[in-house]
Amino acid sequence: MREFIVEADGGSRGNPGPAGFGAVVLDAATGQTLTETAQYLGVVTNNVAEYRGLLAGLLAARALDPTATVHVRMDSKLVVEQMTGRWKIKHPDLKPLATQAARVFPPERVTYEWVPRERNKLADRLANEAMDAGARGEQWSPSASTADLETATDTASAAPPRSE
Repeated sequence: MREFIVEADGGSRGNPGPAGFGAVVLDAATGQTLTETAQYLGVVTNNVAEYRGLLAGLLAARALDPTATVHVRMDSKLVVEQMTGRWKIKHPDLKPLATQAARVFPPERVTYEWVPRERNKLADRLANEAMDAGARGEQWSPSASTADLETATDTASAAPPRSE
């Protein structure tokens, strides 16, 4: 069975404010980037953007292999704790997004890990690219993205190795 790592992030400039998300699917065995996605969302809260990033990452992983197992890494403690069931989801805008995310894969095939922001650079960069595109009145385009290239350089020079 294939194993994927989904790294996702969302953000808003203001809360609520102009928002976007970024998500990347990596091959768990090699660390190779398999696909990345990002989107400008208009004006929403930071937490909605985080959940939209999670959902997009899970859907991208399912498109690659619906039978895979997935390890999600996010720097949103709220999303990680809520999706693992350790924290209740109280906000009405987040409940449907969490429900959708929980249905993408069977729960026994998805694990969640909180990581510090500096270990989520690629998804963070994609989310910022989406917000920048939105500020220009555009949507994010994978052909214009430099996130993977820039993050690979940053990671090679500064970030500690990732552990599972």
